[in-house]
Amino acid sequence: MQTALTMTVSILKLRIGSFIALAALVGILTGGGRLGWIEAAVFTLAVLGASGAAGAFNQYFERDTDRLMARTFGRPFASGTLKAGPIWPVTFTLLLMASILMGWSVGGSLAAVLIFLGAFTYGVVYTLWLKKRTVWNVVIGGAAGSFALLAGAAAAADPFGPALGPVPILLAAVLFLWTPPHFWALAALRAEDYRRANVPMLPVVSGHETWGKVIFVHVVALVALSLGPLFFGLGPVYGICAAIAGIWFLVTSWQLMREPSKQRSRATFLASLGHFALLSLGVVLDRGLAWAL
Repeated sequence: MQTALTMTVSILKLRIGSFIALAALVGILTGGGRLGWIEAAVFTLAVLGASGAAGAFNQYFERDTDRLMARTFGRPFASGTLKAGPIWPVTFTLLLMASILMGWSVGGSLAAVLIFLGAFTYGVVYTLWLKKRTVWNVVIGGAAGSFALLAGAAAAADPFGPALGPVPILLAAVLFLWTPPHFWALAALRAEDYRRANVPMLPVVSGHETWGKVIFVHVVALVALSLGPLFFGLGPVYGICAAIAGIWFLVTSWQLMREPSKQRSRATFLASLGHFALLSLGVVLDRGLAWAL
């Protein structure tokens, strides 16, 4: 039982999926008050399912690449624990369709389309078209998380108001800018893995004098943008969380720009996770209580 559960978590990439689902919840909290708790939970679960389907597509079609990387060679398809066959893409497609239908049932058509676009961006655009072809892979692929946040906002939007307000749009832009430095820090930490697998991540194909500055510039832009929601209704609790998260991410990315070590890369990667978590916490604390009441 535990083995099957562990395998499921791995195949569906539920660790990443939990962040995507959290992005959808942030969208729900900032998009409006149309959804109740039950509908919000159903929609968040739908996004988690769609993200899981996209993650499974990624693992299935990248199984040969995963075998070349120390971080991923033990995944079920890469290790041979699960044998490749047409049943898997069909199963993952059915999961995606069921998740989109679930999201549509409580969130409406626009939200369902955005769920699909997020899954398609990661499962097809990023995995099949971009990852091994261009250094822009995670830049464009970063839209997957942004779509989830916008989907949540569209699902919760007031039917008599705009489908997407300024706060979720700003936060989706922050998430779009957040994804590249997050994965570039990981690529700097695991450069030999990506080089062996022939994946053209920025820290693999360029020198530190380039990628160190690019990461820092991305972080400066996203931290500045993350303060934008304060001008559109989010309060001081969010502001405090955004400030703490931003300073943490800025300091570590600055240090990485000055010193290209594995220690600095790991610190920046962890700061990116902390940044997303703290921003989300700020939204939940700022909007969650008022929304529940």
